[in-house]
Amino acid sequence: MLSPSPHPLAELLGPSALDGAEGARLTPRLSRQSQPGPGIDLDSLRCFDAVATTLRFRTAAARVHLSPAAFSDRIRRLEESLGAQILSRTTRAVALTDTGQRLLPITRRILGLIDCLPVAAIGGGHEALPYELLVGTQSEVALSWLCEILDPLARKRAERTIHLYNGSSGDLLSRIERSELDAAITSVRFSSPRLTYAALHTEEYLLVGVDRGLRNREDARRSTLVDISPDLPLFRYFLDAQPDAEPWPFARVEYMGGIANVRHRLLRGDGRVGVLPTLLIKDDLAKKRLSRLMPRVELRSDSLRLVWRADHPRQAELVTLAHDLRAFPLR
Repeated sequence: MLSPSPHPLAELLGPSALDGAEGARLTPRLSRQSQPGPGIDLDSLRCFDAVATTLRFRTAAARVHLSPAAFSDRIRRLEESLGAQILSRTTRAVALTDTGQRLLPITRRILGLIDCLPVAAIGGGHEALPYELLVGTQSEVALSWLCEILDPLARKRAERTIHLYNGSSGDLLSRIERSELDAAITSVRFSSPRLTYAALHTEEYLLVGVDRGLRNREDARRSTLVDISPDLPLFRYFLDAQPDAEPWPFARVEYMGGIANVRHRLLRGDGRVGVLPTLLIKDDLAKKRLSRLMPRVELRSDSLRLVWRADHPRQAELVTLAHDLRAFPLR
């Protein structure tokens, strides 16, 4: 009598994935089937791919449109069918076990092949597969630029659908880290090694205000600085252009959480000053609602960037999106 051959997934994962009494019990059951057994269905693999990408159960559950309880049950069934633990989970963190790390590339190959089946079945092997990207940005960038180019972007790559989310700079970066956004368009600087980016366009900045009372450092004692937040200050573009880059002694500092709020606050006057992107305030300058202050100081420029997680499974598509976005000048 021939002994049963190992299940394909078990063979790929290696012997350590199914060792012990539980593994010995499960291997014959799985090997008698030509397809993965109960628990190793496509939905379970998609759940595993989602949690391996986000490393957060609730976020992963939302991505596959399951309740947290149903999602956890899918992962439990998958682990029971494999006879091995694929995730190490505590109340504060989720991580892949060694078996999970071996399973992930196999899972993504399987899901990739399944996604190709509809196209291959109708003889469209050279057609690009449809996909969706959720891209975050600040509302002013969306309204002045991004919303206007969605149609030409769609004509350029019909397989790609772009959804938008508006938020502050800090909110966007946090959501990318949690894999709640695929990418974000922002000029904010970041230091997280989990994030990467592609530069889109150079962004210029100006120091502006309604009143022209700010002419030097001492005048700052009678002025209010309006900025985004302490950890993401736009005023740094002005300070970086100074020989000493030392803080200025403003009478007050107000943090507004976003550049649209900063602009709105500056338009009220009352000795308020702030740094804003030139494109955002070009009409205000032309209509003299705001004035450029200390024009001899050339502020440092920055780049508008497309930012995403370095381990994003659609990194190639995000690089392509960055390339496409560079073709449309900022307005």
